[in-house]
Amino acid sequence: MHSIFGIPTPALFGQLLLGLINGAFYAMLSLGLAVIFGLLNVVNFSHGAFYMLGAFTGWLLLAGLGLGYWWALLLSPLIVGVLGMAVERLLLARLKGLDPLYGLLLTFGLALIIQGVFRNIFGVSGLPYGVPSQLAGARNLGFMILPNYRGWVIGLSLLVCLATWLGIEKTRLGATLRAATENATLTEAFGINVPRLVTLTYGFGTALAALAGVLAAPIYSVNPNMGADLIITVFVVVVIGGMGSILGSIVTGFGLGLAEGLTRLVYPAGSATVVFVIMIVVLLVKPAGLFGRST
Repeated sequence: MHSIFGIPTPALFGQLLLGLINGAFYAMLSLGLAVIFGLLNVVNFSHGAFYMLGAFTGWLLLAGLGLGYWWALLLSPLIVGVLGMAVERLLLARLKGLDPLYGLLLTFGLALIIQGVFRNIFGVSGLPYGVPSQLAGARNLGFMILPNYRGWVIGLSLLVCLATWLGIEKTRLGATLRAATENATLTEAFGINVPRLVTLTYGFGTALAALAGVLAAPIYSVNPNMGADLIITVFVVVVIGGMGSILGSIVTGFGLGLAEGLTRLVYPAGSATVVFVIMIVVLLVKPAGLFGRST
């Protein structure tokens, strides 16, 4: 059996694949958090709840209405994104001008309410969510066996992350978003409806979380605690990458996923804490994060 640095090749690439899968979800969730924080300056603790809502919405569309996986993948982010826009309009917009701590507390309470409601209705056991027939099976890459669905998740996550980064950094709409972040009053003077832009941005951020939830459902199953189990690690990703940094969220998300996978192979007991150790080291060296700007 071939080995690299004394580690069997199948085991090494298996853990790297697992790390990429986790990193894909870290990247997509932290990307949504970064987009919301960058424009609204809100630390959105309800992001994990929207991730869970995306998975449950997909499950309800699939099991309740009989829609296929692809329709659930398309409709779930749209439905949750509209719900996110309603939350921003009805709740977060009322906190404009107040200390950011109020937004943190509001979203934290909202997350507890959403999770509590779904826990009471569905319990805490996982609900099955099948892999679509088109993505069933696996393929032999020579050095490892790659399940088709996991390859699809990694590929789509990379595509969504890169498209979001390009849209914000390289387009006119992205320039408008950045301008509204820097100076909302001046941006409004040019005839741009900043409150509507804020609402749409929050909806887009929650839609990204919901998309990650639908993609995760066949891998991790659907349960009310799935967002709460992940959100702390996602916040660590955002802090390491730099609060509000789009590129930082993408690079750090995939990077920490790989770091977890390799640590699980070398020292399994440390895989749950390695991201926090990395965060401490990064903040000691660069307090603003890897891609963050000092203020």
